[in-house]
Amino acid sequence: MRDDQPAPPHRPGWTPRDPTVPATPPPAPPAAAAPPGASGRARRSRPRRILRALFRTALIGTLLLAAAFVAGYLLVDIPPANATATAQSNVYLYRDGSQIARDGEVNRENVRLAHIPLTVQHAVLAAEDRDFSSARAVDPKAMVRAAWNTLTGKGRQSGSTITQQYVKNYYLGQEQTVTRKVKEFFIAIKLNREKSKDEILEGYLNTSYFGRNAYGIQAAARAYYGKEAAELDTGEGAYLASLLNAPSAYDVATHPENRTRALARWNYVLDGMVKERWLSRTDRATASFPTPQTARPATGLSGQRGYIVQAVEDYLTANGVLDENTLAGGGYRITTTLEKEKQDAFVTAVDDKVMSRIDPTSNPVDRYVRVGGAAIEPSTGRVVAMYGGIDYTRQYVNNATRRDYQVGSTFKPFVLTAAIEHTSLTQDGEPITPNTFYDGADKRPVEGWHGAHYAPANEDDASYGPITVRTATDDSVNTVYAQMAVDVGPARVKETAVALGLPARTPDLNGSPSIALGPATASALDMAEAYATLANHGRHGTYTLVERITKDGQDLNLPSSDTRQAVSREAADTTTHVLRSVVESGTGTAALAAGRPAAGKTGTAEDDKAAWFAGYTPDLATVVTVMGQDPDTGEQKPLYGALGQNRINGGGTPAEIWGHFTREALTGTEARDFELEMGEGAEEWLEPLDPPQPEGPAEEGREETPEEQLGQAGPKGPRRPRLPEAPQAAQAPQAPSAPRQEAEPLPRPETIQPDQQPPRPDSEVGTGTGTPEQRPPQPPRPETFQPAARPPGQ
Repeated sequence: MRDDQPAPPHRPGWTPRDPTVPATPPPAPPAAAAPPGASGRARRSRPRRILRALFRTALIGTLLLAAAFVAGYLLVDIPPANATATAQSNVYLYRDGSQIARDGEVNRENVRLAHIPLTVQHAVLAAEDRDFSSARAVDPKAMVRAAWNTLTGKGRQSGSTITQQYVKNYYLGQEQTVTRKVKEFFIAIKLNREKSKDEILEGYLNTSYFGRNAYGIQAAARAYYGKEAAELDTGEGAYLASLLNAPSAYDVATHPENRTRALARWNYVLDGMVKERWLSRTDRATASFPTPQTARPATGLSGQRGYIVQAVEDYLTANGVLDENTLAGGGYRITTTLEKEKQDAFVTAVDDKVMSRIDPTSNPVDRYVRVGGAAIEPSTGRVVAMYGGIDYTRQYVNNATRRDYQVGSTFKPFVLTAAIEHTSLTQDGEPITPNTFYDGADKRPVEGWHGAHYAPANEDDASYGPITVRTATDDSVNTVYAQMAVDVGPARVKETAVALGLPARTPDLNGSPSIALGPATASALDMAEAYATLANHGRHGTYTLVERITKDGQDLNLPSSDTRQAVSREAADTTTHVLRSVVESGTGTAALAAGRPAAGKTGTAEDDKAAWFAGYTPDLATVVTVMGQDPDTGEQKPLYGALGQNRINGGGTPAEIWGHFTREALTGTEARDFELEMGEGAEEWLEPLDPPQPEGPAEEGREETPEEQLGQAGPKGPRRPRLPEAPQAAQAPQAPSAPRQEAEPLPRPETIQPDQQPPRPDSEVGTGTGTPEQRPPQPPRPETFQPAARPPGQ
């Protein structure tokens, strides 16, 4: 259109086009109106389609499951009895392949269900499957629940009925595989159709493993109570039923520390019987725990062999390599980390220092003497030797692994390690080093502790002046270490002890100032693991007792022993530096008989019920303990007068055994010195203060000079004046600690030679006045060994 042409005439609905605006397409014609109700029908059809799809999926799934069930039922037959029902022997070997022992003489005798008391049957049902009589052979819900708990870390659970357990025990095996569970499922269903409930229960009671190599209720009755199954009472039946869950976890004779756990399980069984109306409340109220008799092991496990087999079995089951039933089935070839020469050396050392001195006929206290110990190679964590007791067939409990005796002052190095690790400060803000001074006054209340009043006593109530941590370690001064535990923090001390190797579940490993004095009841093997970590410059690898395990030529997987830095090298090496002083001039000089550089600590439990020496060289960490126990009652007993000595203390017999064993075990190897990287201030060597002698009869033939009375001089040279004793605080509840008992007057020799020194105290566990660590006569040092040089005057 030309610009001079006139615009077209206006028409209704038409607007002149602006050339700058894009053209808009004409609107679409309106859609035809939907019939009334169409949208509602569409909305209702969608859920129907979803439901139909779900129904088809469920139907297909059900058909597949049904087909799988039918196929499994038809294909899986009831097999013949498995190897466990005809158990084989296990062979235990030293590291060099020579044989230690062979076990597996199966103890089994079948008995008819009619000969088993009804209360015993009910106890088993209360423990394992209370709905056995009315329930199906399998419980799918329980199986799903058990699988879920296992996958979510709540513990491995079987979810099995008694029928399934019987199938597993007699027809299959103990391996935790899907294939075995599927077979177990179908065989249990078939068995339930072919046998009555009574027949299944009878088979279960005759094939279940109760520990002590006892298969079946009849063998268990004899092994634990020395009677026939028909003679078992309700309490005894409840205890045997408790064992089915985990025999080694509830055998209070093999592991005395299990008593609390065993009582809880026993009560659970009896309460279940009451709930199911199988036991009256009156009979329940009058029931008392029936302590089982001491085990009577096979003669083939005499000497140290039985202790080794027991320790290896505990190691394999505790680490999940095998469960007890599978291991009892036999057929395994187990190569341990034990070295025959070192094992023999341990036995020889105990025979020389203890067994040759025992005379129970003329000295009844000698009947109480028990010895235990373990040796670990620090660089690898391998247990190379173990002493469990005089003879497995005579003393059944393994003294190397039991956890029911206080470790005493052998715990104190863990406090020092924690102090260096956490760069802890005293109450005055001074860094804690081996040369930090503390007040060693007797019964000095700890400062900075917000719990109950705590003022531990030193051994023989001796008060010391301002002494260094190094001297307090040499002489094991309780008041210094209790205060140091508060300065570091008891929780940190516990954390450090666990990091070094003590189990977190160690009984009486508390979080109060008394932790420093050793009320914890760790085993000799536990302590050896912790001291091996110190020897390995703070690097910790869980101990290993098994080098290899095979069955039918196939290797089984063993736990990894990867090492980690548990505490800093400076903390571990500083502790080693201080513990060398204990051996060279403190309470552990008897360990110098090893003839090579060594570090260690003595310890004595309350009332002389146990004495310890824990020590190490760069190549070997060993812990030795001498314990007192009544062979008739199992009660812990003091060792006053044992072995012809007034007292048994850590610096005496245990240190002598340690020195003898270490010398022989390391024969032929070059003596190495420690390569230490200590923390700041640790290498600075100060003149240790001469601690005051405990109050009591003075050394005959010598009177204290006026200068000594004023604290100006002493037999060892200049010393600082003693601090005044702290005033006695008002009586108040004590923090948790070892039981306090007053010390009995100590027998002293009728005459003391002028050149003899009175016993040097090593204050020990708890707040009591238990046992001083008498410094044994220092043996002559081997010419080939020169101790680390000290500055002049030391």
